[in-house]
Amino acid sequence: MFRTAIGRLRMIGLLEGLSYLLLLGIAMPLKYALDMPAMVSVVGMAHGILFVLFCFAALHVMILHRKSMLWGIGAFIASLLPFGTFVLDRRLRDEPAR
Repeated sequence: MFRTAIGRLRMIGLLEGLSYLLLLGIAMPLKYALDMPAMVSVVGMAHGILFVLFCFAALHVMILHRKSMLWGIGAFIASLLPFGTFVLDRRLRDEPAR
């Protein structure tokens, strides 16, 4: 899965999406409901790193597979929405590997 640009984007996208859901669904409620801000620091940092890696991986796929700017904007928007990277992953499954 890591051998192709699409495979790397899919894996990073899944990890980024999971970290986003952990941040929104577990870390943020712990911070505000139980006054435990440490989880947001840890999960937030991991999510931030994965987000940057996702953006670079999407750019790499755009260049290598000659995707349009509209596709890149769509991938970026998918990374901002909860479950968006999972929807993108489903669409990327059928892409030919390069």
